[in-house]
Amino acid sequence: MSNSSSIRQFLLLAFADRRELQLLHFWLFLGIYLAALLGNGLIITTIACDHHLHTPMYFFLLNLSLLDLGSISTTLPKAMANSLGDNTDISYKACAAQLFFFFVFITAEYCLLTIMSYDRSVAICKPLHYGTLLGSRACVHTAAAAWGTGFLTALLHTANTFSLPLCQGNALDQFFCEIPQILKLSCSHSYLREIWVVVIGCCFGFGCFVFIVVSYVWIFRAVLRIPSEQGRHKAFSTCLPHLAVVSLFISTAIFAYLKPPSISSPSLDLAMAVLYLVVPPAVNPLIYSMRNQELKGAVKKLTTGIFLK
Repeated sequence: MSNSSSIRQFLLLAFADRRELQLLHFWLFLGIYLAALLGNGLIITTIACDHHLHTPMYFFLLNLSLLDLGSISTTLPKAMANSLGDNTDISYKACAAQLFFFFVFITAEYCLLTIMSYDRSVAICKPLHYGTLLGSRACVHTAAAAWGTGFLTALLHTANTFSLPLCQGNALDQFFCEIPQILKLSCSHSYLREIWVVVIGCCFGFGCFVFIVVSYVWIFRAVLRIPSEQGRHKAFSTCLPHLAVVSLFISTAIFAYLKPPSISSPSLDLAMAVLYLVVPPAVNPLIYSMRNQELKGAVKKLTTGIFLK
């Protein structure tokens, strides 16, 4: 039996026991990580360099790419290093830092996706008021609010989680430091201190979810009233990628955290964590570039210019 003051490191869940599979996981995640870096980095560079993309929608997309890079960089490099080095250790301070930054990026991304749904609803439902409701100052303030909410939420959860006495060893059934796994190590009933924080977080998350749903109800009602097929196609091309990203983010996270305990297992938890942590940052750039002709043209123009130099 040990308490949190005597714990110097945690043991993370290994992806596999066989050395060949560990190396396979390393190369697989390295490819995914490089794809996420390339895709999100290309979107950030394109939006920053092309003044035609200096609009609220692309400003929020730039912030989303930054958050995707941050979230995948918080967890995946350590997991790759552990697979390559056949190691599962993570220090107590590194675990706290990983948990903190993970919550910063994930919470801020969820808030930003909510803001982006409002941006699309205003652009489609109230186009004449778009410049007034979402001017440059409003965009900066809302993006800062998303980042600030992520920071405060992460600070609250990290402080509460790591102030709990840990009496159940130091082995985590996950490849990164996750609150539910750390709470399993806490002393009997001490985890109840975290419940009020979780309740507040759930209420806030549900409120954002309802706001996103209502925004898209408004959007689809407005789009269906557009008389021309070309106008409907243009409206859908700007909002469907965002809807796909929101659906991927929310569905994987909900299943990972709210699945019935009867079907829970370390291997399933590991797979779900990979699905909602690793996959979205890698595929989000692809989703946004598939239907957005303006962004595709800007990316093509940027890459062509780079290769011709």
